[in-house]
Amino acid sequence: MLTVVIIFLFFAILLYFLLGGADFGAGIIELFTSDTNKHRTRATMYQAIGPIWEANHMWLIIAVVILFVGFPDIYSGMCTYLHIPLLAMLMGVIARGTAFAFRNYDAIKGERTQALYNSIFVYSSFLTPLFLGITAGSALSRQIDFDAKDFLTAYVYSWFNWFSITVGLFTVALCGFLAAIYLIGEATDEYDVKRFVKKAKVLNAVAFFCGGLVFLAAETNNIRLAHWIFGNPVSLTAVIAASISLVLLWISIAKGGKQLPRVFAAFQVSMILLSVGYTHYPNFIMGKNGKNLSVLTNHATAGTINTLGTALLIGSLFILPALFYLFYSFREKQGVEDFH
Repeated sequence: MLTVVIIFLFFAILLYFLLGGADFGAGIIELFTSDTNKHRTRATMYQAIGPIWEANHMWLIIAVVILFVGFPDIYSGMCTYLHIPLLAMLMGVIARGTAFAFRNYDAIKGERTQALYNSIFVYSSFLTPLFLGITAGSALSRQIDFDAKDFLTAYVYSWFNWFSITVGLFTVALCGFLAAIYLIGEATDEYDVKRFVKKAKVLNAVAFFCGGLVFLAAETNNIRLAHWIFGNPVSLTAVIAASISLVLLWISIAKGGKQLPRVFAAFQVSMILLSVGYTHYPNFIMGKNGKNLSVLTNHATAGTINTLGTALLIGSLFILPALFYLFYSFREKQGVEDFH
């Protein structure tokens, strides 16, 4: 049953990045859109994420619950040594969701309040994945000192380092890239399609640049990132698969594809996560002096894991069909509205 719980944990993290990440990316795209086209971007974005933006955070909640119940040592370790970036990320989630709702449903839509909501939405859309990436990078950077005796060493230097920050920037670029690819499929006007294709190309280049910064920062911080990714056949295969999918993605876009590029983009990001995560499994947090927290050793009692695994299996029978129906029902509703 431990294997079932671990699969659900990593599945929830992956889906949160693919769905929630694209959600954040829509705000990132809006942030870097000219004032002339902002209203067009918002219209397409509302159609794409408006009906289901809250559902995306379900995967984050599931991951947190699994860590809290099934892996309390890992949960407490992250909430202790990485509480600053985690708090910043969660505040960004709250601020972004609030602004998204208020700027659409505010009873008094004055220019000043709309400008405030817009600013909160786009900047929190940037900062949330930034701190999400910083948290992820910190968990693998070996900068967390479980024996720290002072505040800065324990709670600041654990995440405030070049490697974690560059991982955060890389995460922002990936989220924006995912959103651009997803929005290509939502755009109905040829002008908008071309705009989102252009933004996807720019964000693809930015992601490559930020990825290079990650490797450079890894060398600076004595992190053997290149060895982790290229030093074993599984991670290397994942990198090759990601590269091939990127080529197929752009070929599909050149041929006018809208849905297939989404599949390639999601697959590419999944392979990137696999290439990094496989090397460290089963370690979830890698600290200084070889002190790691593993999902295979730092888990709850067998009884708790069995109960949690059973609850996840039963819950998935209700949650997944309901989620698919949510997507389907709003898609059908949009189709009817477009027809009228």
